[in-house]
Amino acid sequence: MNYTLHQLKLFIKIVETKSITKTAEDLFLTQPAVSIQLRNFQNQFDIPLTEVIGRQLFVTEFGTEIATIAKKILEDVEEIQYKTLEYKNILAGKLKISVVSTGKYVMPYFLTDFLKKYPEVDLTMDVTNKQKVIKSLEKNEVDFALISVMPNNIKIESEVLVENKLFLMGIKKEAFDESKISKNIFLSIPLIYREDGSGTRHIMEKYFEKNDIKTKMKMQLTSNEAVKQAVIAGLGYSIMPLIGCKNELLDSQLQIIPVSGFPIKSDWRLIWLKDKIQSPVAKSYLNFIKQNKIEIINSNFSWISSF
Repeated sequence: MNYTLHQLKLFIKIVETKSITKTAEDLFLTQPAVSIQLRNFQNQFDIPLTEVIGRQLFVTEFGTEIATIAKKILEDVEEIQYKTLEYKNILAGKLKISVVSTGKYVMPYFLTDFLKKYPEVDLTMDVTNKQKVIKSLEKNEVDFALISVMPNNIKIESEVLVENKLFLMGIKKEAFDESKISKNIFLSIPLIYREDGSGTRHIMEKYFEKNDIKTKMKMQLTSNEAVKQAVIAGLGYSIMPLIGCKNELLDSQLQIIPVSGFPIKSDWRLIWLKDKIQSPVAKSYLNFIKQNKIEIINSNFSWISSF
């Protein structure tokens, strides 16, 4: 057998996407190039790796097992590269972070300078919902997670990054009195919610529960961006994190409705498993955050205090 690392990478991507077209798009290759490489890789095995039924590509049980082994091979190759750099006193390795969806407005600013300082560090950042973020942390699949609502079922340590403010927001063309509006507004306006398990929804519901407020849920959407666009379109109102609405507020697409008791405040926190044995990369990143977060906040998030 004489397969290449490129063929292993390509086959793993095919197993993930189950599509020649999608694999070609993800790897910036042409479909014929992917098909040729798959055929060359297949020719080295007497047992089929994939099969096509109708127009759908399926991975065989044998193909799935080969993909698992291929992943291990590529991980070992990466480890060789990292170990070589380590002997040269160059920080190298993987940094894995799971981030709740709204956290995508926060996390990049706390990564940029670190990655510039250590270009041999490879970042994997998964942006997903809170439930998946916590699950990946529980399974020890990531070094860190970014959340705004702390989990209560696992032992963690944390570092506060930046304040999280939530306001009731609506479209700009709706007129509201400048003075503070009563919390009774929630009895009459159609509210757009995030999905169950979302940190933003958890904060909203805690607020309503604490203030004994009954609300009218107009719809439920699965991302902050979807909620924001629905509000801009005039479909309803929502309690949203300020961090993801800066441009829309400055462009007068959205307005903050001055409800008494707002904003609701929490913190964006970097968390990790208590007693976790951290890699050299993870340790270096945590030290970087502790030493530089004030400067990062002043450079990128000082605008928050004006709302």
